[in-house]
This record gives sequence, structure tokens and C-alpha cells, in this order.
Amino acid sequence: MPQHVPSPLRASLPLAPQHSPAHPPHPRRIVFLAHRDLGNEAAGGSELLVDRLADGLTRLGHQVTLLCGGPAAYRDYRVVSAGGSYGHFLRARSAFARQVGDCDLLVEVCNGMPYFAPLWHRGPTLTLVNHVHTDLWKMRFGGALAPAARLGRRLEHWALTGAQRRSLLVAVSPSTAQALRGIGVERERIRVVHNGVEEPGPRADRSSEPLFVAVGRLVEYKRIDLLLRLWERVRPVTGGRLVIVGDGPERQRLERLAGPGVEFTGHVSEAEKHRLLCEAWMLMHPSAVEGWGLVVTEAATRETPTVAFDVPGLRDSVVDGETGVLAHGESSFAAAWCTLALSGHRRKLMGKAARDRSARYRWDRSVRQFLAVASEAVRRDGAP
Repeated sequence: MPQHVPSPLRASLPLAPQHSPAHPPHPRRIVFLAHRDLGNEAAGGSELLVDRLADGLTRLGHQVTLLCGGPAAYRDYRVVSAGGSYGHFLRARSAFARQVGDCDLLVEVCNGMPYFAPLWHRGPTLTLVNHVHTDLWKMRFGGALAPAARLGRRLEHWALTGAQRRSLLVAVSPSTAQALRGIGVERERIRVVHNGVEEPGPRADRSSEPLFVAVGRLVEYKRIDLLLRLWERVRPVTGGRLVIVGDGPERQRLERLAGPGVEFTGHVSEAEKHRLLCEAWMLMHPSAVEGWGLVVTEAATRETPTVAFDVPGLRDSVVDGETGVLAHGESSFAAAWCTLALSGHRRKLMGKAARDRSARYRWDRSVRQFLAVASEAVRRDGAP
């Protein structure tokens, strides 16, 4: 498992300014360059973050455009498709010139494969990073595709270090900021803007029988296969059901691995997701790495604690022993799962602590933080 970040270093990572004018004197033209939009069937936490930032900036009077790959759905801000899901990486520059033309700030959302925007865009740029994919490249491209993994890793690292020149980078958590420092990004160029959540709506009743929920795209690094193996050890102790919410390329393989008591829902609506989070006894999050782990905070608004591994991102969104449990290995994950399942009082205390902590994270606050960094990026580009 990755090493825990020392607390003094965590404390020294720069946060985005907390306050900025609600309405800037002159609306800025802001363009987000990203892999997908929120309407894409493969959309996840990164797409939700960009959507909430774009929507919030639009409400503050900014002219926002999302330039992305694949289909482009209607939003209150402009969404433009630059081509196919992967071909758009090569077409991003020409699509920007043809369909956007100019802007006051270009925000490159780097989720592994970069666009190298600072090399071809002459105006201010800002890079938004959910997490650095260092170890995920070989997980995604193994065996005969190992050369592709090495190339992807080098391109990502170079894009985040050498290609950025003086521009700022936004990390969604201290763990992501630490990972950027680890590959050579200067500390003074990193700002932290946390994910937010919506104000929670009405709650559904907690399930009377043990119900454990995992939420996320079914891809390798989410490690749902590991969760299914651990369920076989936990189920004889706890009983109940394990519900897997989400879809992805791993679904068929995972369904073949699943034992009794496991249910796959596929994609669900936001309302259905929150109903399940309300009913769940715990959120199970076996991922190998996250930028933050947005679903952890969503579960927290429903007073549902999380059991996760002590890995980047999740060690920021889960306070070990207070809002959930961070396991250091498979056995400790299974032990925490059983212990919390058998202690309703402890689950209730953790759920209330999680709810109280989640109140610090709202999207309007995230938008204000991001806007402050965006303004700094524009000023920085014009400085001598």
C-alpha cells in the first residue's frame, strides 16, 4: 500500500483562497478541455466536478465552454464535441481554433492522457488534476500492452512538469498535490480545490437487514474483484447483501466472480443512488487510488460511514476511526467490515461524524475556490 503522507507536509500544501468576489467586474470566457462530458455513459467523478464548476461559473456570469470528446449533451453552458472518445486528443487544438477561437482562460483537465494545451495555447492555462496515474498505467495496460503503459506514464509526467512552464495546477486533494510534488511539480504552482456535494434531500430509512453498497465505474483500479473476494469471507459473519452500483468494461467478468448475496444494478439515477446510500449500513470503497472519492462525501451526507483502503485520495475523504475506517490490507479491511456491521452504535456515531464533516464541502464553496485560482492564473500569465 502507498505510504501515508506525513501531516506536517500535508499542512504545508497550499489551499485555494477561501474568498473571492461573488460577481467579477467583467465575465471571463473560460474553456474546459476534458475527455468527456457528464452525459457520457462512462462519466464519473471527474466529469461531475467539471460540470459543477462550469455550472457554478456560468451562474456567476462567466461564459463557459466545455470542449470534450464523444457526444456532447445540452447544458446551461456550451458543450462542444471535438471528435471521438480518443481521436479528440489529436484534434483538440484544431477544434479549439475552429469552434472556440479565443478565451481568457483554458482549463486542461488532465486524467492520464494530456492535451499539452500550454504548448499550443498562447493565453493563460490552468491544469485540473484529479489524480496522477503513475501506477494505474500498468494496471490498465499490462502484458503485451506494457510499452503503451510506459509511454502513457512518461507523457503524463512530462505534461504535468516540463510542458506546463509557469502555469498553475489545481489538485482536488492533498494526496493529489503530494503526487504532483512527487513527480517534480514545484510546490508553489499547486493549489488545492476540494470536491463538493449537493445539499442533501430527504432521507430514506436505513435497511433493516445488512446492506453494503459500492459505487463507481467498473474498471480495474476500483478493485471490485477484491471486494467480491472479501465478501466471501465477510458474508458468513454479517449476512445481508452487497450491492454494486455502476457499469463499465469489467462488469461481465465481475458478475462471473460474484457469489451469493451480490447484486449489480448498472447505471442508476442520482435519486436511486442516494436512496441506496441512505439505506446502506456502510459504503465499501476498495479502490487502489482516488483523487478524492466523491461518493464518500455523498454517503457522508446520508450519515453512512465508509470502509476503504488507506490510499491516496481516500485518506483525505475518510477520517480513520471517525467518519469510517481506513484499512492497511485485505485482512484489516475484512475485519473492519465485520466489526462495523456488528456494531450499530459505532456505525451511528461514525455516520453522524461523517455528516457533520460533509457540511464543509459544498459546490458553491468549490466554485469560489476555483474562481480565485482561475483569476490568479490569469494574473500570473500577465506578470513579467
